[in-house]
Amino acid sequence: QVQFVESGGGLVQPGGSLRVSCAVSGIMIKEYAIAWYRQAPGKQRELVATTFITELIDYADSVKGRFTISRDNAKNTVYLQMNSLKPEDTAIYYCNAPYYYNYKDYWGQGTQVTVSS
Repeated sequence: QVQFVESGGGLVQPGGSLRVSCAVSGIMIKEYAIAWYRQAPGKQRELVATTFITELIDYADSVKGRFTISRDNAKNTVYLQMNSLKPEDTAIYYCNAPYYYNYKDYWGQGTQVTVSS
């Protein structure tokens, strides 16, 4: 069964950095695009960044220039390096494979990122 386990979140000062990890099982990530999403309380889940199997990468405008998504296919793990963090980045961060069949059924627990002084 496909499973996404997010980790690495925590409390960070504005302007700080954090790297979150997504360990994937059940699929080989080299065969799938993997994306990071985030959701703040009372708000819709939003797409943050995507790494495609073609090695193309896409970012939301709100994080462009600050966040970097990367993949380690050998470890079946995807990362999101977050720099210059802002309070509005506070959210639960999730990963998923948006082209996997019924991918919305497979959300993990996410990892909480809180940016506050």
